[in-house]
Amino acid sequence: MGSYTPQTPCALRRKGHPPCVCPFQRSQSILPERRRTTIAIFHMPVQIIKRSKAKSAVGAAAYRSGTKMTNEWDGLTHDHTRKRGVVHSEIILPPHAPPEYQDRNTFWNSVEMVEKTSDAQLAREIEISLPVELNREEQLRLACSFIRDTFVAAGMCADFSIHDKKDGNPHFHVMLTIRPLKEDGQWGAKCRKVYELDENGQRIPNGKGGWKSHREDTTDWNDKGNVEKWRAAWAAYANRALEAAGRPERIDHRSYERQGIDKIPSIHLGVAASQMERKGIATEKGNINRQIAADNKLLKEIKARITRLYKWTKEQAEKPEGKDSIMAQLYEVQLSAGKPGSRYGKIRNLKESAALFNFLNGNHITSMEQLYEKVAAMNKDYYSLRGKIVTAERRIKVLD
Repeated sequence: MGSYTPQTPCALRRKGHPPCVCPFQRSQSILPERRRTTIAIFHMPVQIIKRSKAKSAVGAAAYRSGTKMTNEWDGLTHDHTRKRGVVHSEIILPPHAPPEYQDRNTFWNSVEMVEKTSDAQLAREIEISLPVELNREEQLRLACSFIRDTFVAAGMCADFSIHDKKDGNPHFHVMLTIRPLKEDGQWGAKCRKVYELDENGQRIPNGKGGWKSHREDTTDWNDKGNVEKWRAAWAAYANRALEAAGRPERIDHRSYERQGIDKIPSIHLGVAASQMERKGIATEKGNINRQIAADNKLLKEIKARITRLYKWTKEQAEKPEGKDSIMAQLYEVQLSAGKPGSRYGKIRNLKESAALFNFLNGNHITSMEQLYEKVAAMNKDYYSLRGKIVTAERRIKVLD
C-alpha cells in the first residue's frame, strides 16, 4: 500500500467553525483518543507436528528443551544441547500416566512407537508469548497453571519449555499429546468406527456386503472451536497474573475488528527481524509495520475529522434556510472568530476560502442540507475505505 499525503488545511478551523470540510486534510483540532487499557503482547499460534511434513515428536521435543534425544522409530539422533535461551523445561502428566513418562526421551519415544503410519499426527504444539511485565517466577507460575487447568485436566500430556534470549521476546512452547492415555497407562485410539442406524436402531447396509459407518474422534481435542477457547483462557489467565502483580497492562485474544477498534493489526516480526530492527537495520517486516502505524494514525485522524464535520453539518441543516448562499453563510461563520492580524493569516484564510469554494462548487453543494448529505456520504465512504485498507494490509501479510 502506498503512503498517504494529506493536503494543506482548509478553512473554518477556529472555535465555532465547522471542522474542515475536506476530510483528508490535516487539522490541529483532532479529537483526543479515548483512553484504553495498555495492551500487552498476545501471540498464540497452534500447529500439528506430523510425519507427512518430515517432522518428529522426538526431534521437536529435543529442540524445544535444548537436549539430545534419539528417535527409536527412525533411528535419528537430534542434538540441540547448544541451543541458547532455554530457561525452563518440564513435563506435566495426568495422574494415571506412568511415572517413567517424566523422562522426556521415554515419553516421546512411546508416542512415536505407537504410531505406525508414515503420515501420522504425533503432537500438537502451541507457542505462547509471555508478558514481559512479569518476572520469571510469575511467568513460570502462570504457564504451569494454564497448562494444568486447560490441557492436563482434559487428559492430555504436556511438555513445555520457556525460551528467553533476553531479546524482549520471552515465550514458551507446549507440546501436547493427540492420542488419549487410558486409565491403565496405555495409549488409546484416536478415533472409532460408528455404524449408522435407521429409525428402528438397525444398521444400514452399504450395498457392498457391509454396513454404513463413519469415524468419530474419541476425544474433543481436535474440535475446531478449541483454539478460540484456549486463546480466551490464556488471555484470562495472563490478565489475572498481571493484575496480581499490580500491572496495568492487559491482553486480548480478539482481533481489532472484534474489539471494535478501528485499527489495522501489525504483523509478527519474528526473532531474526526483531534482532535486526533493534540493531537499527530496517527489515521488510519492520517497514510494513511502520507503514501500518502511519496508516492507523491517518485513519484515526480522518475518522475524527469526519465525525466532527458530520455533527456540525447536521446541526446546521436542521436550522431554517437563510437567504444567503451557503458560501456566504460559511464565510460569516469564519469571520465571527475574528479577522487574522498577520499577513500570513490573511493569505492562509484566502487559500482556505478558495479550497472551500472549490469543494462546494465541485460537489454542486448549494445548501446546508446538501452539505450534510455529502458529509454523511463521506462518513459512510470512510468505513468502506478502511475495509479496503485492512484487506490490502492482510493480503500483504499473506504474501510476505
